Amino acid sequence: MSFKNPEQFYAVNKVTVEAALRLANSALARAERLAALNLNTASALLQGGAGGSQALATVNSPEALAELQSALTQPIVEHAVAYARSVNEIVAEGQQEISRLFETQLAELHKTFTAALEHAAKSAPAGSEPAFAAVKSAMETATSVYENATHSVQQLAEANAAKAAEVTEAAVKALAVGKAD
Repeated sequence: MSFKNPEQFYAVNKVTVEAALRLANSALARAERLAALNLNTASALLQGGAGGSQALATVNSPEALAELQSALTQPIVEHAVAYARSVNEIVAEGQQEISRLFETQLAELHKTFTAALEHAAKSAPAGSEPAFAAVKSAMETATSVYENATHSVQQLAEANAAKAAEVTEAAVKALAVGKAD
């Protein structure tokens, strides 16, 4: 790719730097959310553990101990399920944002390459039109393949997320039924 003036070079580099900054800011935001989630989860588990220890001190029979164990287990499982859902949500949002950024960058690259190709075709010697048509056709085919692959991956990710949610709900229900018995 050739640049006619420094402003073109600056504009391309500016877009690239802005994209990198958006990606870095997104990663930091996700890291902050994960850190907050971890701290909140640890705090809740410590509080639950302290309450459980106090309740354990009052147990005076094996039956009461079994009931207490069941009562203490359910909140821990619920916290674990909620934690897993939250982590999954944060990761999925990050993946979607990265995917959107990548698609934007790819579209911009495609546009820039197409413009450069058209510029080169205009200044190319006569008779080179078939070569440029072949390159343009190859680009269109590659774009189509990429779009199809992206669509398939997105469908797979959505199906996996739905299945994970289904399995989690089934586990929670099974634990609730087990607790009721």
